[in-house]
Amino acid sequence: MSKKVSQEQYEKTFSYRFRRWLDGVKDPFLDTVEMKPQEEFHEDEETVRQHGEDIRQHIQHAYDLEHNAEVKIFRKIYKIFSILFCVFLVAMLLEAVSELPTFGEAENPVNNEVAERYIEKGLQETGAVNIVTGMILDYRAFDTLGESHVLFIATCTVLILLRVDKKGGQESIEADDRHYEPKDDVILQTVARILVPPIFIFGIYVILAGHLGPGGGFSGGAVIGAGLILYQNAFGFTKTEKFFTAKTYRIMSFGALACYSIAKSYSFYTGANHIESVIPLGNPGAILSSGLILLLNICVGIVVAGTMYTFYAMFRRGGY
Repeated sequence: MSKKVSQEQYEKTFSYRFRRWLDGVKDPFLDTVEMKPQEEFHEDEETVRQHGEDIRQHIQHAYDLEHNAEVKIFRKIYKIFSILFCVFLVAMLLEAVSELPTFGEAENPVNNEVAERYIEKGLQETGAVNIVTGMILDYRAFDTLGESHVLFIATCTVLILLRVDKKGGQESIEADDRHYEPKDDVILQTVARILVPPIFIFGIYVILAGHLGPGGGFSGGAVIGAGLILYQNAFGFTKTEKFFTAKTYRIMSFGALACYSIAKSYSFYTGANHIESVIPLGNPGAILSSGLILLLNICVGIVVAGTMYTFYAMFRRGGY
């Protein structure tokens, strides 16, 4: 049986000190190691000057493009490949031109059966009174889908290049308002109040009646985009952002492009597999006719209108 020791004796044992150190109660080296306060480091001026000179020479050597052997080789190779590419491109174009049919030949593409098909069967197959709309949004809808995506990608590129970072100390819209728009232009605001509603209504009409007469999503969207720009010039970004913001544009453009893609994917699938589409063409001349063309016109109009206003806002202020 072990002998019981007093508390004073137990505190002098190694096990007691080790237990306190293990529990983090006391550091065994605290107050037992000689410590001196660290002196503040001072570097003499000559050393600082020499260090700066070394950095300057290093940077100068690293960015010395005139005497850099790798840069010289790259420039020579770049020039050689540029010349070769231009020669190859010119040769390809000349070869393509040499294969073109003789001007005025009866078998030329301008005289082939495609144009006759558009004119003779366009109304029957698309249901659109406007032959141009039927051709763009039915016969060549895949091409129009690509054009709409080009507009969307161009807008994304402009947003990336011209967007002003709000976290970087951009002034608030109210404080910097005078830079971008007149605030109290009575004439401009009065004219805008009179003209903007008819412009919007006319743009909507051009989009909805694009399959019945001249118009469509591209021209109607351009009209609505012009109305948005006029409203912004008259009343400023603050009022315009109450109903049209960057988030609104993203949602509308994505929704329109997705709707267009889904609708035409269905048409492409049924057409490629010779399956009868369940979407009726309606009565030619009626507003609800021409199958999916009306819906596609609306989608294209949304993308074009939003793209026009976004371009204007980004080039003018770098943001909404």
